[in-house]
Amino acid sequence: MEYFVEKTEETKEVGKSLSENLKPQKGALVFGLKGELGAGKTTFLQGFVQGLGVKEKITSPTFVIMNRFPIKKGKFTNFYHFDCYRIENVKEMKNLEFEEIIGNSKNIVCIEWPEKIKKVLPGNINMIKFDVLEGDNRKITIDYGE
Repeated sequence: MEYFVEKTEETKEVGKSLSENLKPQKGALVFGLKGELGAGKTTFLQGFVQGLGVKEKITSPTFVIMNRFPIKKGKFTNFYHFDCYRIENVKEMKNLEFEEIIGNSKNIVCIEWPEKIKKVLPGNINMIKFDVLEGDNRKITIDYGE
């Protein structure tokens, strides 16, 4: 599925609409967000969590790697936001209990820079690619996993 957006609010709206109808599966529902710096990944997630009913402000956890936010409505209990930009060795994910997090069907996990940890990603990851077009225009491509 492809979306072409021109404004920040449109990027948030795509994220919000994606998150409003999610259903649990075996293991966490995992999304990988790919795109260059400033492509709109965090902006998209701000809308995504709004659709989940999370009230906290979402910023990219570039230096802390991971943030967890409780989900108070629906079938999921936690939203995890990983920013793997600074990950140098995939073994660093073990310290963050990544395996346990992605193994829990009550979790939604969004990972910026998933290519840095591809060895530990589940096979059914949903990939969201952000392409910077002219000016503030973006193309958002969603590839639902298996």
